[in-house]
Order: sequence, then structure tokens, then C-alpha cells
Amino acid sequence: MTIEHKTFEEERALYDSHGLTIRNCTFDGPADGESACKESSDLTVENCFFNLRYPFWHDHNLKITGSEMTENCRAALWYSDQIEITGTKMHGIKALRECSDVVIRDCDIISPEFGWSVRGIRMEDTTASSEYFMMRAENLTFKNVNFQGKYSFQYIKNAVFDHCTFDTKDAFWHGENVVVRNSTVKGEYLAWYSDGLTLENCRIIGTQPLCYCRNLKLINCEMIDTDLCFEKSDVDAVITTPVLSIKNPKSGTIQVPSVGEIIRDDSTSEGKIIISDR
Repeated sequence: MTIEHKTFEEERALYDSHGLTIRNCTFDGPADGESACKESSDLTVENCFFNLRYPFWHDHNLKITGSEMTENCRAALWYSDQIEITGTKMHGIKALRECSDVVIRDCDIISPEFGWSVRGIRMEDTTASSEYFMMRAENLTFKNVNFQGKYSFQYIKNAVFDHCTFDTKDAFWHGENVVVRNSTVKGEYLAWYSDGLTLENCRIIGTQPLCYCRNLKLINCEMIDTDLCFEKSDVDAVITTPVLSIKNPKSGTIQVPSVGEIIRDDSTSEGKIIISDR
């Protein structure tokens, strides 16, 4: 069944719908109804406009293309699975939470607290602006994602990021089993308290990165304007650019062409620093 060119404003307008195609429809109006498509399955949503809250809760097998969710469309997708979203604006706060098996392609995300506790998400060719982005999410695969915001990827598990650009403070705190390749990560206090973080062919920019880490590995990475690096970390690193300062690495080996200052004021600091151009 296909529904086209309709406007829905009432509460639970399409509640418990199954096998619908919803095309060129508007969810807006003075009735200000919530939860338009709650408890539904096998929905295809094309070129629709959402200006009301909570449209997709407890849904299964949902495909959204070419649509817009405004800042009034808060908490748009919760407790849902088998989701594919392409070419869509997701501009409401808390747009995705407690969902699983999610694919997002060619989207524009402006959504604080996006992606909390999502399990299994692939994101490609997308721009995102958020705070506390993807907190406690698991099994992430990101490619060509441009992100800006604060406190991203905290407490995530099992993630791979490739050809991404992240301008973000406090990224990857407490992250576990995370791989970042061919990417730029700019911001303060990168990845403190992480376990099993690998950065390969990356550019790392900003103060006090990579402290209190376990099982940290850097492979042919650039470090720009980085000072007080690696404090209390277990680290094996090959760095291709000079570093401003390294402070009290706990264990492992750091190879670097030059260091402005090596700070050793902790008796438990046993990490080796090898100056590779000497």
C-alpha cells in the first residue's frame, strides 16, 4: 500500500502500520501529534517532512530516503532495528538511540546526543554535528564521515573508522577495540582511558592526547601541536613528525624524529623513547 501527498498531524497517525510506502507526505500541524509511525514494520519512507516528535519508535525494517527531520522532530528513531537512511537531514536532538542494524549514507546530521547505545551501525559519506555523539555504541563502521562537536565516541566498543575527519574534544574516552585509519583527529585530550586503540596513517592535532591508555598503538602517524602526550599509557608508536613534549609513558616504545621536551617526573614511567633521526 502506498500513501502519497498527505499531511498527518494527529497522535499516532500511522500507528501499527505494516508494509507501507509513505511518499511525499508531511508530518506537521497544529494538533502536534506524536509517535506517527510507532510499532510499525516494513516501511519505506520517501521524500517526507517530519516536524513532530518521536515518529519511529519500536519499528522493524525501515527505509528512509530523501527526507527531512527538523529540530522539532526530537528523538526520531528509538528502539528500532533494520534501518537504512539515505540522503536525509536528521536535525532533531537525540535522533537515534537504542537501535540496531543501522545504515546511514549521504546524510546531514545536526543532533546532540545522537546514536547512544546503538548496536551495529555503518555510516558513510555523511556530515555530523553533535555533542556526546555515539556514546556507548558498539560495532561501528564509519567511512568518509566528517564530524564536528564535543565528547564524541565515549565508551564505544568494536569500531573501525576510515578516511574520516573528526574535530572533537575528548574523543574515544574509555573506548575499547577501536581502529582509526587514514583519518584526521583534531581536539583536546584524545582517547584518555581507552583500551585497544590503534591509529594508522592518521594526523593527530591538539594538546595532551592519548593519556592513561592501555594497548595503544600508533602506526606511521603525524602529530601536530601535540604536547604532554602519552602520560601513564602503555604504548607502541611510530610517529613521523616532531612532537612538542612527551610525558611519563608507562610502558612500550615510542619512535619519533624529534621531541621538544621529554618529561620524566614519575618513577613508574618506563616507556622507551627512541629519537629516530639520531
